[in-house]
Amino acid sequence: MTQTGPLFVSSGDLVADRRYQWALDRAAKGDFAGAADILVQTVELAPAFATAWFALGAIRDRLGDHAGAALAFEQTRQLDPDDYHGARLQLARLGVGDATPAMTHAYVGRLFDQYAARYDTALTENLAYRGPALLRGAVGAVMDAAGRPIRFGSMLDLGCGTGLAGAVFRPLVVDRLVGVDLSIAMIAQAGNKEIYDLLVPRDVENYLADQIIDQRAYDLVIAADVFVYVSDLKPIIASVANVLTPDGLFAFTVETHPGDGVNLLPTLRYAHGQAYVRAALTDAGLAVAHLANAAVRSEKGVPVDSLVVVARKSARRRAPTGPNT
Repeated sequence: MTQTGPLFVSSGDLVADRRYQWALDRAAKGDFAGAADILVQTVELAPAFATAWFALGAIRDRLGDHAGAALAFEQTRQLDPDDYHGARLQLARLGVGDATPAMTHAYVGRLFDQYAARYDTALTENLAYRGPALLRGAVGAVMDAAGRPIRFGSMLDLGCGTGLAGAVFRPLVVDRLVGVDLSIAMIAQAGNKEIYDLLVPRDVENYLADQIIDQRAYDLVIAADVFVYVSDLKPIIASVANVLTPDGLFAFTVETHPGDGVNLLPTLRYAHGQAYVRAALTDAGLAVAHLANAAVRSEKGVPVDSLVVVARKSARRRAPTGPNT
């Protein structure tokens, strides 16, 4: 998912705000050069107007002025330490600074709050999204191979969004299904479906940290189309390993690429190499129970290379520890 439209955050200067809106109107009519000129005037009037700087960067980029775009995005980054606009990602895309900067909570929350009302339709009808169904099939295959019934006492849905994955897995959960998501608007959409026993509007990392402190454990943890917004998976995977029951499963999807490590894609989503994913699981004491290439979704009609992964605690991690081990 990419940014859904122009942002408007007032500069506090009525004239500058009007010029900014005028620039957006010109851009909407295809006059990008004119819009850029107006935005230059806007930031001269209101030098701390981060939103106008970001719009100037986006329009310069559209015009092919990548150096000018980078200068405007860098100014946005300096004025917007929470990176509400995602300027650091745009700079990375242009080859400036960190190649895979972490997305801030402010950026991700804003992105999904904007998108929540049309999220289900966009994914299922326009992007051929089938992540939850693929995860359900992978989890079922692992449970069948182990000779275990496909039932879970408790499940944690990380980045639950509007509940697309929760709806698929709800029939398999006997006791408690918990969903956590950074976006208030996405949580509201999920709540309307009455799927979850508990919905928590919070970032995944801090929620997992609290679950570890409270010694909460889950039989199944899933993350469907969530890790494409996370650069470094290792801390989250390590936290998930600490909230799994001894026989618990962790199922997730990632977009992938043929090489190693992590790439920031032109869509401003992250792709993780298979070797990176395997290493992150091993470092967390988890073993791969299922890993398959699949197209979890499409982008402009083209299937997106992805991995569907199910992991469990490794025998080494589950072994009892003591002075003689």
